[in-house]
This record gives sequence, C-alpha cells and structure tokens, in this order.
Amino acid sequence: MTSVTKIIDKTVEPIESDLDGWVKQTGNPTMKTWIEYKSEDGSILSGRWEATEGTYHATYGGWEFVHIMAGKAIVTAEGGEPLTLSAGESMVFEKTFVGTWEIIEPVTKHFVLKL
Repeated sequence: MTSVTKIIDKTVEPIESDLDGWVKQTGNPTMKTWIEYKSEDGSILSGRWEATEGTYHATYGGWEFVHIMAGKAIVTAEGGEPLTLSAGESMVFEKTFVGTWEIIEPVTKHFVLKL
C-alpha cells in the first residue's frame, strides 16, 4: 500500500444519477459525480461533483470535506442558518447533516468523503 496517491486518472466515467440521500426539491437540478480515488477498504472516497441550478434535500451518510471550484450554492442545515458557498471556499459536513443544497450557479466541487 502506498502512503501517497496522486489523482491522475481524469478519464473516470461520471455517475450521472442523483446520489443516495439526495432528493430534488425545486427546479430540475442534475448532478454528475466522478470518483477519482477510493481507499482499499472503501471507507474514503475523493473526486469531483457538478450540479446545475435547483434545490436538493440531502441526508448525509458520511463526513465530507468540500472545496468549491466554481459556482455558488446556499447550504442550509435543518434548523440552521443558510450558508453561502462560492468558488474558492471550503466547508466540512458532519455525517449527521440533513438539509438543503440550493444551487444558485452551476457548482463544481472537489470532495473527500469518509463513510
């Protein structure tokens, strides 16, 4: 097992269906997810995600770090205040997150997910 992995395979085919736990709420948003790294035991994933305008209700099943590369979204945890994410910003989601992702401008993010 190597202790460092450079993500160089940009030819990975995207998953073009909505992720488990993500339900369209308003509009007709679409998403694509590229899994560019998966740990040997499958507990850590990393890659790229894109979504178009609209709102998803999301129920997370794992911890996630995200870095927004492009676009703008408003993320609101149930019972919480809206947080705006724009290009260049990062955020951490606990595995207990339940709330909405309102995509204002098409979003591209890098993510690391710990299941």
